[in-house]
Amino acid sequence: MTSIATAIRSVLEASHPRDKVMRARKVAREWRLGQLRHDFDVGMPDRPARPARPELLPPTHMPARRRAGSTAGRIAMLHAFAHIEFSAIDLAFDMAGRFGAGMPRAFVDDWLLVGAEEAMHFMLLERRLYQFGSHYGALPAHDGLWESAADTSGDVLARLAIVPMVLEARGLDVSPATIERLARMGDAKSAAILTRIYTDEIRHVGFGSKWFQHIAESQGLVANLHWQSLVKRHFRGVLKPPFNDSARMNAGLTRDYYDALAC
Repeated sequence: MTSIATAIRSVLEASHPRDKVMRARKVAREWRLGQLRHDFDVGMPDRPARPARPELLPPTHMPARRRAGSTAGRIAMLHAFAHIEFSAIDLAFDMAGRFGAGMPRAFVDDWLLVGAEEAMHFMLLERRLYQFGSHYGALPAHDGLWESAADTSGDVLARLAIVPMVLEARGLDVSPATIERLARMGDAKSAAILTRIYTDEIRHVGFGSKWFQHIAESQGLVANLHWQSLVKRHFRGVLKPPFNDSARMNAGLTRDYYDALAC
């Protein structure tokens, strides 16, 4: 029986998007069915494999955003979301593989579920790009999500604080307006895809909040204060309102975490 760590590593080492998606869903399914050994016998790679395209640029070198109402603008928007979801597959599997040893089995359950759902999100977006005559990799992207993961690779609390509780939580703030804008443009299909992603991401941020609080309290830390110290140390940006307080609350990310750091 293959170990869960070996299976997770196979996802991270897959470079072709379809291959990564299929491996992610297969590993999550096999884990759920008890077909993988609960053993963290191999380490995770320093960075996941990536396809030749999209070209990865520094955030400051990304092309200017196109007009949102144009077809080209919608393609650029969907491509950006697809890249986020593609990166999120690796982020979820790396969370389980890098930090799962010594954690309750439920920790691995949660993050493999997240990884499988991110893979599904990516496929929905890629299919929509094809319907517009484009594809994932047609436009450049940046690697900011993985840079945050690399910076927090030695501390599970730092990883939870930055990736789900800052970066993914930001998606909860901006998604409703994007969905509304697509609906006004008459693009019901794209709006429906982003609505599905938004709904799932509330649960994903919730997993981050739940595990952060559990681990912090088990170490005798005051969870919200420790979160604030980690964000100051590891997050290069600023926490900017407006915040989607209701979605964040549903995810267990209460205002006593982020209000003190809002700019």
